[in-house]
Parts: sequence; C-alpha cells; structure tokens
Amino acid sequence: MKASRGKKAAVVAGALLSTAAVVGATVASSDAASSAADGSTSTHAELTPLNNSGVTGDAHVTVDGHRLEVDLDARHLLKGMPHAEHIHFGAQARQECPTVRDDDNADHRLTTAEGQPAYGPVKVSLTTTGDTSAKSTLAVKRYPLARKGQIHYNRDGIEVSPAVARAIRNGKAVLVVHGIDYNGNGKYDFSAGRSELDPSLPAEATDPVTCGVLEVVEDSSTATPTPTGSPSLPLPLKQ
Repeated sequence: MKASRGKKAAVVAGALLSTAAVVGATVASSDAASSAADGSTSTHAELTPLNNSGVTGDAHVTVDGHRLEVDLDARHLLKGMPHAEHIHFGAQARQECPTVRDDDNADHRLTTAEGQPAYGPVKVSLTTTGDTSAKSTLAVKRYPLARKGQIHYNRDGIEVSPAVARAIRNGKAVLVVHGIDYNGNGKYDFSAGRSELDPSLPAEATDPVTCGVLEVVEDSSTATPTPTGSPSLPLPLKQ
C-alpha cells in the first residue's frame, strides 16, 4: 500500500509539474504577444484627391503602445483656411478610400457621410492643440491652416484606445483631410449647401478632399534578406 501511495504521489507531482510548465509557457507566450502589441509600428499613407480637388500628400503614423506620432504633408489645399483631418476606422467599413460609386445621390459631390461606408467613422481628430478624440471632429479652429495652400502637421503623444491602435497596426485605418472650395471664391461658403455633420457649417468645410489608407511599413531590420546572385529559374523538364 505504501508503494502504491508513493507511485500515486509521484504521478500527481509529475502532473503538477507538467501543468506548471504549460501555464508558464502560456504566460510567456501571452507576455510576448502583449510586448509585441506594445511595440512600435510605422505606417504610411499616400494621399490621393477626392472630389476632383487635386489635393495630394502623404502621412506617416507611428504607433507606440497606445500613443501615436503623426506627420502629415498635404498640397494644393484652399489657402489660409483650416482643414479638418482625421483617422477613420470602422470594423464594418471597407477600410479604403471612397470612390464615385459612393456618391449616393449622384450630385457629383462626395460628402463625409457618403464616404463612411468606405473609411468608417472618425476615431482620431488631428488637431493642433487640445483634445484629439472623435469629440473634436468639428473643432474647426483647432485644425491646421493651409498657409500657401500647404499643411505640414506633426503631433506626438496622441492617445488612442487599444482598438484604434490595433486597427492602425493592422493597416485598417484611413486618414482623411477635409475642406474644399467648390466655387473657387477663396473661402468656405454655403454654395454647396450646409454640412450634413453640422448645419451651421458649410458643406465646403467638411467635405473630404484627400484620402489614404495607412499601410504598415515593413521594418528593414526584420525583413527577409533578398538573395544575391542569379535569380532562381525553373528547372528544365527532362527529355
């Protein structure tokens, strides 16, 4: 009986050690995943025109934990006027820039709302000061002015939710800049009607002018090296 009890104790001890090893490996794996999620990821967007605006540019967004650093350059904007700029994301959106097919009422003008099925709702407001959440979507006075028709924007330490940080890391977020002068009079007016986002604002102030998907930039230090020498060719078939 004593021998039998000793064997049982040995089996139980072995099982506990095995369980501890599995738990330890799981925790280590979880810690590694958490560490990877908290690391730095760089993304880049090539901004292309919307609404025949001619506005182009590019943006770099670096995610470090739950904080962002954003560098944005845009050209051919309405001079001397503020331009709202946001990072959009929606789990149900197509996670891309809108096209003319999104012009629901066929009025040859793409509104912010019409673009949402493509890029989703606002998640980050790229203001120059203060709050950067979706609550500042229409904080027009805190967006950069396009001096000489250009914007050179940089802001660091922008806090975002884990879900938004993850979306950017996964290349599913879209950067959009707004503000267009449809009638060419050098200012925002109500010639195109009122904004569907806020009737007190002209549509020209909130309609999108340029857009780009934030695509992940591969880290050159971890990229698979390209083989040197002659490229591999398919082997000839035996005759």
